[in-house]
Amino acid sequence: RVLELVFSYLELRELRSCALVCKLWHRVLHGDENSEVWRSLAARCLAEEALRTDILCNVPTYKGKVRAFHHAFSTNDCSRNVYIKKNGFTLHRNPIAQSTDGARTKIGFSEGRHAWEVWWEGPLGTVAVIGIATKRAAMQCQGYVALLGSDDQSWGWNLVDNNLLHNGEVNGSFPQCNNAPKYQIGERIRVILDMEDKTLAFERGYEFLGVAFRGLPKVCLYPAVSAVYGNTEVTLVYLGKPLDG
Repeated sequence: RVLELVFSYLELRELRSCALVCKLWHRVLHGDENSEVWRSLAARCLAEEALRTDILCNVPTYKGKVRAFHHAFSTNDCSRNVYIKKNGFTLHRNPIAQSTDGARTKIGFSEGRHAWEVWWEGPLGTVAVIGIATKRAAMQCQGYVALLGSDDQSWGWNLVDNNLLHNGEVNGSFPQCNNAPKYQIGERIRVILDMEDKTLAFERGYEFLGVAFRGLPKVCLYPAVSAVYGNTEVTLVYLGKPLDG
């Protein structure tokens, strides 16, 4: 109890160091993901809006909520025509004509299996793409185009026409079924990146839609989106390791 009380005053970087001290300290920190340590840290680093709304409803623990915040959109790695709202998870695109604008998350992945949710709050416009990108992929360009997937540094699913995009080409439709339903505003899409199998897959409403891309390169890949519609908003929440089955 004393250790919990002391740890509850520390920041994440300090907690990481404490977890390496001994097995007892590691157990205190990671044995209960809803302990006072993680509750206190969540209260300090997360906006009240993120905690009291349903943004993090699929992240059950306070440790998971803190982790999601550190994997959210980067305010320093996005188009100049977008900004990240005070909740820390939602991108707002300003009404700029003839521009496509995107954003990457703060942290990318070069190993392991990872899942996150993305959803649009507002019209999609003519192009609305979710997927992954390397650090070299552009996050802004002129015109209304499928920015994510426009080069060999990004892979995307255009929710408007259900096309898969990479290297400036359409890699087929997705999901691969007849009359695939179109995306509905507010619907949460789960993205699953498997760096061991080098695949990117999608789920909708806990229905597995299939693997969209295979043979991904062994480089650091970041969750990313690109949008064209003025004042549209896109929310991204990191969930951690995907649940199989």
